[in-house]
Formats: sequence, C-alpha cells, structure tokens
Amino acid sequence: MTVPPAPRAATPWPRQVLAPLALAQFVCSFAGSNMNVMIKDISADLDTTVQGVQITITAFLLVMAALMIPGGILSDRYGRKRCLVVGLAVYGAGALLSAAAPGLGVLILGNSILEGVGTALLIPPVYILTTLLFTELPDRARAFGAIMAMGGIGAAAGPLIGGLITWAIGWRAAFVFQALVVVVIIVLSRHVHDPLPPDPECEVDTGGAVLSAGGLVLVVLGILAADDNGWWTLGLLSAGILVLIGFFRWVRARERAGAQPLLPTALFRDRTSNLGLITQHVQWLLLMGISFTVAAYLQVVRGYDAISTGVIFTASTAGLLISSLGAQRFARRREQRSLVMAGFVTTVCGVGVLIGLAHGSPNVWLFTPGLLLIGLGLGVMLTPSVNIVQSSFSEDLQGEISGLSRSVSNLGSSVGTAVAGTILVADPAVGPYATALVVLAVIGLGGLVAAARLPHGRGQRPS
Repeated sequence: MTVPPAPRAATPWPRQVLAPLALAQFVCSFAGSNMNVMIKDISADLDTTVQGVQITITAFLLVMAALMIPGGILSDRYGRKRCLVVGLAVYGAGALLSAAAPGLGVLILGNSILEGVGTALLIPPVYILTTLLFTELPDRARAFGAIMAMGGIGAAAGPLIGGLITWAIGWRAAFVFQALVVVVIIVLSRHVHDPLPPDPECEVDTGGAVLSAGGLVLVVLGILAADDNGWWTLGLLSAGILVLIGFFRWVRARERAGAQPLLPTALFRDRTSNLGLITQHVQWLLLMGISFTVAAYLQVVRGYDAISTGVIFTASTAGLLISSLGAQRFARRREQRSLVMAGFVTTVCGVGVLIGLAHGSPNVWLFTPGLLLIGLGLGVMLTPSVNIVQSSFSEDLQGEISGLSRSVSNLGSSVGTAVAGTILVADPAVGPYATALVVLAVIGLGGLVAAARLPHGRGQRPS
C-alpha cells in the first residue's frame, strides 16, 4: 500500500509575502529619486547649493552600492529575515534624523549614511527570500516582476510623491513619510518566513569588503571631481581601478587558501550573468541620471517648484507602471533578451524625443512624450535583467549574487547622478542639460550592445 505524502506546511498567501518585500524595494528606490524635486527647498533651508544636494544623493546611492555585497553575506550569516528587519530599523532612524537635520552635515549622516547602510542590509534579503520562497520559474518571474515594478515606480514616482509632500507640508515631511512606510513594512514582514536557517559559520571577508567599497568610492569620487580638476579625476579613477584590481587578486588568493572570499570568482565566469549585470547597471544609471538632469533643469532654469516638477514626471511614472503591469504577459511571449533590447531602444528614443521637443521650448509639457517613452522602456527591461542574473546561479550562491546584483544596480544609480551632476556643474558651452542627456543616450546605446550579446533561450522565457 502506497503511503500518501505528508501534507506540506501551510505558507502565507503569496501577496502577504510579496507585499513587504516589494514595499521595501519601493521605499529604497523612492529615497534615491525623491530628493531631486527638493533641490531648491533643501538648498534654501540648509543654506547649501545644488552641488551639495547632489553630493547627498550620490553619497546615499554610493553607500548602498559599496555595502550591498557585504549585506548579502551578513544575510546568510545572521538570517535573511533578521537582516531585513534590522536594515529597516536603521533606515527608519536615518529618515527621522534627516527630517530633523539642521544642516547639510546631519542630512548626509541621516540620508546618505544611515539610510544607505540600512538599505544595504535590507535589500539583499528581499531578493534572496524571493528566490528561495518562489521556487518555480513562472512564480519567481512574477515575484521579481512585482518587486522590480515597485522599485521602478518608487524611483519614477519619487519626484511626484516628494513634490506633493514638499508642496503640501515641506521637504522634511518626505523623510517622515519614509519612516512611516518602514513601520508598515516591519508590521507586514511578520508574514515572511526564512526557509533556510542562519549560517553562523559563514565567514565575513572584511578585507575584501574594505577593498571593494574603497574602489567603488574612488571611482565615483573621480567622476564627481571632473568639473573641478582633470588631474584629480584621472588620479581618483586610476586609484579606484587599482584598488578594484587588488580586490579581485585578494579574492583569488583567499580561494586558493581555502578561505571564504567576499565574492566567489564563479560569479564572474558566467557570460550571461555578466551581460545581465551590465544591463542592470546601465538601466539604473539612465533612470537616475535622466531624473536628476530633468529635475534640475525644471527647477534651476525654468523656476518650477517641487509640485510642478513632480507633476511633469508623472509621464515617466505612468509609462513605467504600464509596462511593468504587462511584464508577465511580455515574458510569456518574448524571451528576456528581446525585452531588454526593446527596453533600451525605447528609452534611448525617449531621450532623443526629450532633447528634440523640449530643449529650448517654452512649453514645459513637451517633456511628456519623451518621459513617457523613457518610463515605458525602463519598465519593460528592469525585471528581465534581474531574472537573467538571479536565475544563473544555484541556491547556495543566491546571497552573493543578490548582493552583487544590487550593488551593480545601485552603483549605476550613483554613477548616473554623478555623471549628470558633473556635466551640469561644468556648464559646457553647447548647453549642460542637452549635453548631459546626449551622454546618457550614448551610455544607453552601450547597454543595448550588451543586451544584444545575451544568448537566446537558456530558460529565459518562463512558461
């Protein structure tokens, strides 16, 4: 007589699990873009400059990128659920400190440092838990689609929501809003369970973490210094590259010695994953670079306030929402390589329309068609790129690849803001805003080339 299999333990309804994970990605993405519409208000209130606000935004994104990989390792060591909640608590404390900031220094401490550290702790568990809890490829694709959609909407809608809050109450209330969302996420996270126990034996490679973080910081500082001194830029970029080379040599040495490195070299041997990481980097570079450029132009040149600037960005938010809602249907009909390529083509065309229609025109609503196309393009390709990377590795490497994936994406956000801000401050004779958009479009074409090199098939079309 055949013994029937034991019933599986009841698990929370998928929406109950996805809600806190998706909201966590939303609030972190929102934090990276909502300050773009507060440039004038923060500058006036804290007696600083546009460049001071740019440094705050860039530093937040850079701290995330530099610490995301160690955050993934800590998730394995201490548990995904625990790191998620601790990261949320640190993030919330940073948001409240930012809301009460009397000057730029305290704002950098709260927003750039504490919120950045909190994000680096909480985001890797979001992607690791999603991979572990949704084991079937179609379910995982839908889950990643929901999370990436919320992330993209948070980044795209950040200017609108931040503008509304700033107009109605003040820029400080936008940080209080973030803290309230964090409280909601912590409450909802009681439905999330960690399918794997913590691994206390998981070694944290402190030396590798310092080298990787140092290299990334030097590279971004080099970009930021481009408007002041070319020699400083060359020196910082060279130093950053040398430190990153030292990091990879350190990793190989630890592997040869049988010690656990910060990142196993196996993560860099998969061609498909490497190309997927490049596309992720460029996507977030475009999203944050375009957002900062357009927001600065509307406020500094056109004199728009926070709410008016946010309303203009509704077009990109709508485009991203529309394409994100169709992500599951697109994934059934087209392979993920095709979706990523289509996203880059649409985004670059959107930048071209933005330059052609809006530059020099007194009608600010001519920004709408270009921003709509940009939103549509980014929404189409954000989810496929993540799924390509995460699905390239087994469960035992999900902590490392999740940290690397998020680090690469946040580095893209940081570089995008740094590149855009540097060009605007340098004020080239041909026009800083048009120049910044052209440079971003060229980078987007580079992302398209990387997407075109992705292989066909390889499980890229969920059934």
